[in-house]
Amino acid sequence: QVQLIESGGGLVQAGGSLRLSCVASGRTFSVTFMGWFRQAPGKEREFVAAITWNAGNTYYADSVKGRFTISRDNARNTVYLQMNSLKPEDTAVYYCAGSSRILQISHVYSAYAYDYWGQGTQVTISS
Repeated sequence: QVQLIESGGGLVQAGGSLRLSCVASGRTFSVTFMGWFRQAPGKEREFVAAITWNAGNTYYADSVKGRFTISRDNARNTVYLQMNSLKPEDTAVYYCAGSSRILQISHVYSAYAYDYWGQGTQVTISS
């Protein structure tokens, strides 16, 4: 099992920045890729970004491309999501997720491919 703990959420004005962190513990050697998802009130959970654990290849939703950056620090078992130029529509609970499955690129975009989830951290962007 892998445990994930997110931090870094908060309230910022539109145009501001936040950095989310996700620390993994447990059987982290089994992780093949990590991702961030978000869920706004009344909406389905949606993919934000993902990164492969070994190679560090990154993938983004079109809505955040150019504004968000996902990165990882393998030594610290930590994944980051740097969020710049934030918009009110970025308001949501952000979840860190991890997978121990064999990597298939199409899978990184789907919540169903992730085995482990954090508790979520609230991000609120005021206009």
